[in-house]
Amino acid sequence: MSKNYLITGGAGFIGSNYVHRLLGRGEKVTIYDNLSRTGGSKNLTWLEESFGKDGCRLIVGDVADAALLTEAARDADVIVHLAGQVAVTTSVINPREDFEANALGTFNALEAARASGRDPVFVYASTNKVYGGMEDVALAEEPTRWRYADLEHGCPETQPLDFHSPYGCSKGTGDQYVRDYARIYGMRTVVMRQSCIYGPRQFGIEDQGWVAWFVIASVMGRPITIYGDGKQVRDVLHVHDLLNAYDAAIEKIDLCSGQVFNIGGGPDNVMSVWAEFGPILEKLLGRKIAVSRGDWRPGDQKVFYADVRKAGRELGWKPKIGVEQGVERLFEWVKENSDLF
Repeated sequence: MSKNYLITGGAGFIGSNYVHRLLGRGEKVTIYDNLSRTGGSKNLTWLEESFGKDGCRLIVGDVADAALLTEAARDADVIVHLAGQVAVTTSVINPREDFEANALGTFNALEAARASGRDPVFVYASTNKVYGGMEDVALAEEPTRWRYADLEHGCPETQPLDFHSPYGCSKGTGDQYVRDYARIYGMRTVVMRQSCIYGPRQFGIEDQGWVAWFVIASVMGRPITIYGDGKQVRDVLHVHDLLNAYDAAIEKIDLCSGQVFNIGGGPDNVMSVWAEFGPILEKLLGRKIAVSRGDWRPGDQKVFYADVRKAGRELGWKPKIGVEQGVERLFEWVKENSDLF
């Protein structure tokens, strides 16, 4: 039996991919989006071309509009809350806008879910930025990357929280509200602390969506700047693997309600942002890529990769798309859709 899904931020990168999946299997979907992000209208066009004008319901609205969001959530069986401000740099420039989009927006979404009286499943897209700089964790340097000296499996969910930057504060506020609404109100909520997600329909920019940005810039011949030594390490996760995690959490919500999960590539899917990623791109392009160099940016971690074993144990989930395979898929998508950029 089909469910009613409300996807906030449903015109965005992750949202449009999930909406496409849900419609493809016959679910009923409402997209709630303010269409402020680059690529949102293009993603809606793609969904319309795939499923027709009446494929899903679209509500153009902001998550700061509590009344409209409450109306949108009235019939939802599942709410996947993806809407928000996504860049650390933007949060530093305009912290109030960041707070209203992320902290207040998530509170409004939770209250909309509670007011519906339908006990919807509530999935929240959090971030690994809630762990902050992890300055107390020892690092080791290798020829092409930094790594954790002692955290063999990566950063666990038990790592102390440290909301660094306005973005970290606003997303972390939402993270903790979502957890607490399971405790206090018995709501069926789950928090996904996501690492670097990449894949098709991602219109990356320098300050956000770095994997897509480097691919787009290399294909389109745009200038690339590498900040720091280029050996900063991140775990990366293909969007289709992320959506598998959402599906697993929704299916097993009675077991995982109120829980927090690291959802990322884990230690098997890490790469340094240029010392290792650059050669992959150059191989795909068939030529060298000229880059500029810049100083380290404030708050730029040398290392982050997530310990994803809890999701494996409790959700039966693990990444299936490896780094080189996923990057090649994204590279081919950008080439085939160069008119979008």
